[in-house]
Amino acid sequence: MKKIITLVAVVLAMMSCKESSVENKQSQEETKTPAKPAVALYTFNGGSVGANNLNLFAQGETYKGESKKLVDAFYVIKHPKGVLLWDTGLPEGLVGQEPYTTPDGAFTISRKDSILNQLASIGVKKEDIDYIAFSHIHFDHTGAANHFAASKWLVQKPEYNFAIGEEIKGNGFYAPDSFKELTNVIELSGDRDVFGDGSVIIKSMPGHTPGHQVLFIDLPENGPTLLSGDMYHFQENRDGKVIPVFNHDLDQSKTAIANFEAFAKAKNAKVYIQHEPADFVKMPVAPKALN
Repeated sequence: MKKIITLVAVVLAMMSCKESSVENKQSQEETKTPAKPAVALYTFNGGSVGANNLNLFAQGETYKGESKKLVDAFYVIKHPKGVLLWDTGLPEGLVGQEPYTTPDGAFTISRKDSILNQLASIGVKKEDIDYIAFSHIHFDHTGAANHFAASKWLVQKPEYNFAIGEEIKGNGFYAPDSFKELTNVIELSGDRDVFGDGSVIIKSMPGHTPGHQVLFIDLPENGPTLLSGDMYHFQENRDGKVIPVFNHDLDQSKTAIANFEAFAKAKNAKVYIQHEPADFVKMPVAPKALN
């Protein structure tokens, strides 16, 4: 009898240890950091901008007599819950044409390929674009927007009010006809977590235009990533916190720069200046993705 009692005690002890081990394993699994969603960032060339009068990108005479060739990138973000198109590049009427210089001589612009042809390289059709968002509505970011009339347009309320108002008329930095087909409008009042899991966030940063915004993407491998919109146009702008003379609101721009840099630091994010050629070549160009 004594032997039987001892055997039962041993078995019970073994079972208790096994249950404790299972519970500990379950507890460890529950406290593990959840895997990041399978988000991919595709970079496309939406044309080139020859800034013949670089001093437009400053206050005073910071870049007097200088010029610089800029890129005009646009992006597709694939997420398990949908697809976001960020900016669309220069007007598609430039495709197949010689570079065009504006009457004031300030800019020389060109574009080699259409947006639908470029999207096809990653297997995306216009019907696949769930959301479209511009960093802002200057003509070099909205040039191919009308293809995406069925997509949801994520736009800051002040930007949309400006877009449909009187002030935009006759301003050469805007081309309202290039996005007039976008009628499925979602007006934003600040930041927007696009897919609800923190991996793709539109950040409101007004100043360059009334509703300028930037894009944060938390990629599985590259980690926290920030697309600048036109917060800056090239690295020297960022280094000196230089604000273009044509920005909509100088005070808002100063605040936006401070907020942008604070957010980038807090997230330890890699910043990509969308018009900066040196940053463009850091990105794998579609059909390759940054993961």
